[in-house]
This record gives sequence, structure tokens and C-alpha cells, in this order.
Amino acid sequence: MGKLSVNLCGIELDNPIIPASGTFGFGYEFAEIYDINILGTFSFKGTTKDARFGNPTPRIAECTAGMINAVGLQNPGVDRVISEELPKLKKCFNKPVMANVSGFSVEDYAYTCEKLDRCWQVGWLEVNISCPNVHGGGMSFGTDPKSASEVVKAVKKVTKKPVIIKLSPNVTDIAEIAKACEDAGADGISLINTLLGMRINLKTKKPIIANTMGGFSGPAIFPIAVRMVYQVANAVKIPVVGMGGVSSAEDVIEMMLAGATAVEVGAANLVNPYACRNIINDLPNTMEKYGIDNLRDIIGGVNNG
Repeated sequence: MGKLSVNLCGIELDNPIIPASGTFGFGYEFAEIYDINILGTFSFKGTTKDARFGNPTPRIAECTAGMINAVGLQNPGVDRVISEELPKLKKCFNKPVMANVSGFSVEDYAYTCEKLDRCWQVGWLEVNISCPNVHGGGMSFGTDPKSASEVVKAVKKVTKKPVIIKLSPNVTDIAEIAKACEDAGADGISLINTLLGMRINLKTKKPIIANTMGGFSGPAIFPIAVRMVYQVANAVKIPVVGMGGVSSAEDVIEMMLAGATAVEVGAANLVNPYACRNIINDLPNTMEKYGIDNLRDIIGGVNNG
């Protein structure tokens, strides 16, 4: 059997499969249907300083080969995540978890990360500077190298845990922003977050999403994600976590060949709650099919010749 383990920012993962934030809750919901310890880890629901109700409904629109969502970072706030959600998770998950953090100011990011830094269950801080579904924050930090750098520097001052910056694809030069994050001290980069999308109801002639626009995800964005992972992996020396339309073991291998050390699975979890378990179970046979003995050996191994 091939070797599935990888090392992400100094922490060993049994395999590279990570359910993406916003598609796996706080884990214990999925633990009711299968043993989530099979996962490399998972990125829990985006957490902010204060509780958020999120955007008005409807928040979801179906698309060809994908979906649009504008949930708006609904979450109970960092204090309740620490006091209520993490204790529940402790009962069903015995590995370090990835904490996904969002904010509306540099101070917000620093505050929330400092709180989560004290939690022994948290292995990494995935700092989301790329959410397209909120006003006054989120993606605005991820579209400007200077703003991205400011967030990274502020977070690095308050935590000893690895900081992985989640980037937006809604930019002209993704590599430039990734490099700015690396120069500011980021320990890793994750990408891509959703693309900005919109649907219109032909009968009412109104946007289907109450927020008008939302994040487009699903298989349709996979080629864009592979391209951006490749660009960033060739621009930085820190690990890259790839995501965007991943739904199979073949997709995982392709993403790793592009340069990803680990791979997050997002929308596929909303279509099939067993998606990540199935991908992990399929990986050994898929590796054998393509003559791969060790996943670490294929990271960035795309052959341009």
C-alpha cells in the first residue's frame, strides 16, 4: 500500500484530505455518520470575534457543475466556539484541528487568533482573507498585497501556531499576494476560495441570492484552482493547501502534482456527506493505478517538459 502521510507546516497528517471550512461544521455532526478520525484533519466553520447571524435568505443557488452560496460567516463567535464547540469535538476527534478565522479589521483577526492560539486542540490557524460573501471585510484584505501583509503580521505577533493564509481567486495576480503573505511571515497558503458568482430568477427577474452575489464553488472551478495552486506553489517556498472543486482521488493527485501539500474538499461534502471518506478510501488504488508509492514524492511534480 502506498504512503499517504504528508507534513503540513511541521504537523504530520495521516493523509492529505481536509474538509474545507463551511462544509463540515465543527465536525461532530459528521462524526454521527462515520469516524472522522480517518481524515488528515478538517477546517472548522469560519469563526469571527463576535457571533454572526449571517446573510438573509435565500443563501444558496444551484448552478451547472456547482453552486453559489452567500451564508455570510454565520457562527457563534470565538468565545462560544472555545467554550461549547471544541469540547463537543473533543469527544469524537483526537487529532489537531484547523481553525478557520475571519474578520472585518486587522484587530479582529488578531483578537480571534490570539484566543484560539490558547486552545490545545487547534493545530493550525487558517486565516481567511478571501470571503466574498460579507461586506466591510473578508475579501477586501485578500485583494491587496499590503493589506494581506498587515493581517499576517498582526496574527503572527499573537500566535505560535502555524498560520495559513486563505487567498481569494478574485484577483489579477494571485502569486503576488501569496508572496506578500510569505514575506510577512505566513507559514502556509491555502487557495482557492470561491469565485464571485450570480444567478437571476427568470420569472421574477430578481437575483436568486438575497445578497445578490455569492461564492461560486464546485467541479466547474477545478481547472482554475489547479492553475492558481501551480502559480502560487512556484512563487513561494512555504506549503500550499489546494482546494476548489475537488471531488475525487484523481483530483487530489492532480492538485498535489500542481504543488499542493494537502488538499481541502468543499462543495463535494454538501452533495455527499461521505465524500472525504470515499476519497481517502480510493486513494491507495488510485495511487497504484498511476504508479505512485508515496504522496510526498509527487508534490509539485507536474512535468512541464
